[in-house]
Amino acid sequence: MSNAPETTIVDTPRVWCDGAGDIRGGENYRPASLGHPRVWMQIDEKGYVDCGYCDRRFVLEGGPADDGNVPDAAAG
Repeated sequence: MSNAPETTIVDTPRVWCDGAGDIRGGENYRPASLGHPRVWMQIDEKGYVDCGYCDRRFVLEGGPADDGNVPDAAAG
């Protein structure tokens, strides 16, 4: 099992997460009732931001983290 956070590529630096989002089916299925409060986050110069509730990572398309060279959530 991988410790890497679930990653979503986005095209805007302002993103939101509710723990459920558009994830449906498979091992990542999370009904909305099992999510968390909707939180808004801003992607900074690192090119990514991690949700403080569920550790889902949002990577800005074309940004510095878009090459996959970012630390895992456990490392900070």
